[in-house]
Amino acid sequence: MSLFGLGSRNQKTFRPKKSAPSGSKGAQLQKHIDATLGSGNLREAVKLPPGEDFNEWLAVNTVDFFNQVNILFGTLTEFCTASNCPTMSAGPKYEYRWADGVTIKKPIEVSAPKYVEYLMDWIESQLDDETIFPQKLGAPFPPNFKEVVKTIFKRLFRVYAHIYHSHFQKIVSLKEEAHLNTCFKHFVLFTWEFRLIDKAELAPLQDLVDSIIQF
Repeated sequence: MSLFGLGSRNQKTFRPKKSAPSGSKGAQLQKHIDATLGSGNLREAVKLPPGEDFNEWLAVNTVDFFNQVNILFGTLTEFCTASNCPTMSAGPKYEYRWADGVTIKKPIEVSAPKYVEYLMDWIESQLDDETIFPQKLGAPFPPNFKEVVKTIFKRLFRVYAHIYHSHFQKIVSLKEEAHLNTCFKHFVLFTWEFRLIDKAELAPLQDLVDSIIQF
């Protein structure tokens, strides 16, 4: 059963959920996240646990937020189509073009669902690369790890921005706005705690972001 109680209607569009290897540090930190989220205090849940490695904390949360956005967007795949959303936008002022710097070096205009597909493929390739996201306990993280994570979060934010600007009424009709708002609040508080997204990038949802941070 899906997180949204929508049965198997669009299960085929979901990617397999990423998880930390059992017995690894990531699995232990995931238990900590689940326990603190269960307390309902999101501001406490995002803080680095005492004595834990910063990069480990970033890594396990990156996987967690990837899964959250993946499932959220998965509920909208029949509504967010190339004809309905021919560009990846967040309102009339903001349009996002895709480039990964490897196979697509010059940013290209693509539909919103294509952008999200490219993005999820790109993030998944990062998560599966053990030179970036090491799986073995004690294996070193790359020196630029925080920069890699910042790029991932910057792009995940764009999916939230598109959902809020283009599909919020559909989310409301599905009675999922409370879940969307909680996921986004968690995302904003985490990225704010560790300064993972530059302020200019937050502009499409600035009022919403400000209301979360200042509450």
